Amino acid sequence: MATIVEKFFDDKAALTEELSQSLEQALRDGIEADGRAVLMVSGGSSPEPAYKHLSTLDLNWAHVDVAMVDERWVEVSHEKSNEAFIKRTLLQNHGAAANFISMKNAAATAEQGVDECEVQFQALKRPFDVTILGMGPDGHTASLFPHAQGLENGLDSNQLVCAINAIESDVTGSITERMSLTLNAISQSKVVKLLISGDEKLAVYKQALAGGNVNDMPLRAVLNHPEINIEVYWAP
Repeated sequence: MATIVEKFFDDKAALTEELSQSLEQALRDGIEADGRAVLMVSGGSSPEPAYKHLSTLDLNWAHVDVAMVDERWVEVSHEKSNEAFIKRTLLQNHGAAANFISMKNAAATAEQGVDECEVQFQALKRPFDVTILGMGPDGHTASLFPHAQGLENGLDSNQLVCAINAIESDVTGSITERMSLTLNAISQSKVVKLLISGDEKLAVYKQALAGGNVNDMPLRAVLNHPEINIEVYWAP
């Protein structure tokens, strides 16, 4: 079982304030201890205000590596690109000086691009200072989707990244081809911050926490991992 600390807030503003302060401290501590800090980022509305706040802080951003937790296999110009979202929110203002590591490369498919991506991610300092995860109503996290092609590899591999082809659903949308951190990579973080909001997702989180088949709800693999320290941030 992972080490889990639940941080439940009355509203999203309180969550954002706590998350922002925590991320700032983690980056400062990483730079002080190791000369560099590594922040693994996810897309989504929950971390967006914290990203925007972080971008305004006078950190030593040139010593911060920012890398994606997962990415749709689309060009950065695509409206669904997580990289584009990070560049619009976190990599602005002072944050623009950070070193950004993309998951998307020129390969035609994620499967063909996985080796190049792996080399990029292997060069990052480990353990990562912070990994930010979201969670879908289907129990996926990163792009580790239920019963996806590549899920077994993503949960069992010693690599840091994996190619995923999800089963199309309302959650995935039409873009099912992804690159994702593996469970192994997620476990190599000092802390994982799992961001969830609303009663529906809280119920999904509790269902995952109760145990069951990891292929049905891949978040279970993270919650059950004995080497992962998770802070769960929830607001209505």
